[in-house]
Amino acid sequence: MTHENPAEPGTTAEPAAPPSTDNATAPTGRAARAGRRRRRRKQPFWRELITLVVIALVLAGLIQAFLVKTFYIPSGSMEQTLHGCPGCSGDRVLVNRLVYRFRDPRPGDIVVFRGPESWAPEVQVAGPTNILQRGVQALGELIGVAQPSEKDFIKRVIAVGGQTVQCCDAQGRVTVNGKPLTEPYIYTDAPEDPQLSTFGPVTVPADHMWLMGDHRNASLDSRAHVTDADHGTVSIKNVIGKAFVIVWPPSRWNTLGNPMTVGALGPLGAPAPLVLSFAMVLPFGMWRRSRRVAAGRTGRSGQTGRAMP
Repeated sequence: MTHENPAEPGTTAEPAAPPSTDNATAPTGRAARAGRRRRRRKQPFWRELITLVVIALVLAGLIQAFLVKTFYIPSGSMEQTLHGCPGCSGDRVLVNRLVYRFRDPRPGDIVVFRGPESWAPEVQVAGPTNILQRGVQALGELIGVAQPSEKDFIKRVIAVGGQTVQCCDAQGRVTVNGKPLTEPYIYTDAPEDPQLSTFGPVTVPADHMWLMGDHRNASLDSRAHVTDADHGTVSIKNVIGKAFVIVWPPSRWNTLGNPMTVGALGPLGAPAPLVLSFAMVLPFGMWRRSRRVAAGRTGRSGQTGRAMP
């Protein structure tokens, strides 16, 4: 049996304190930490936009370094396959940098390559003269709008290692292993240089290519270098990639396959690597922002619900 201690004489018993309601309104420690994290993650739109642009530029650089690169064609050595009309300049082509990791160049391919030391530039490209111009050029190279190096060439593969190339037969055609080629892409607008119109026979060394421009009277290609150590041929190690589509100007959108495979192509736009990188980044950025907005709304509704009696 228990007995309650009576109040001491002359004192009044204090009433019991009412139960605390702080727990009903104060968020738990976990909820408070989650709220702080949400506040830290919430960023202004302009900051997120800058982040997305930087990520897109990095992706464009990686795409151009390993997958697809945009090249500006400044010369007329591939008329009319490239440029297409008198006075036209600045066609841009996409170059597949990956395809030749799985196979060697084939006759008919249009390739971009670094010219050997003996190959003189076909065009003179003015270099940057100050830091600002160098920065602009670096950005242009990153997104694929800058002019190429003077040592970058674009030609068509005519013969590859082990084949013998010569010009010409009785009808003036180039022959490979004694068989004449049908070349509907050839363009001439003036008599050819006699030193270039006939050549060979030249047997192409292994892992090398014999290259010629479609504009036969305006192309300094393998024919102009038959006295070199490699007899005008170029190593496949110099190849940057295979040109497979014209992406600029829009009126010239088309594929660049062998003559039997040329077909129309839907619009891609230029510079394609940058467009592709933005296409990859923007949906992710929009999805990420929508999740943040939804999380913020959920957090606010949860706090409102806990505050209600």
